[in-house]
Amino acid sequence: MGLEGKHSFGNIGDTRVTFVEKKIDETRMDFLKKLLEHNGFEVVVDEEKRKSEEDPQLYTIAVTDMVFNPTIWVYERKLKTFDGHKVTPDYWNQKTEETNPQYWKNSK
Repeated sequence: MGLEGKHSFGNIGDTRVTFVEKKIDETRMDFLKKLLEHNGFEVVVDEEKRKSEEDPQLYTIAVTDMVFNPTIWVYERKLKTFDGHKVTPDYWNQKTEETNPQYWKNSK
């Protein structure tokens, strides 16, 4: 799902939530859960239903804060990493551990 700008909300069980990402693997879910809890959010995780046992288990991750929009929080640099730096879009998308955004440096 990634950062898409749209504010998506609904229910997980009886809890009203803002969806952060849907249909993600366990590694991504663990990363986002730890990051969001570190920033003070109450996180709700839901397992997606699998069509068969061979299919990988996917998850939906959400927060109970109804005004939270991941895109706004990342681009306004309101989220903090575990070592106190500001979360960048590449850090959020797990492309890099670097938190100093150098937009003029696009080489890979």
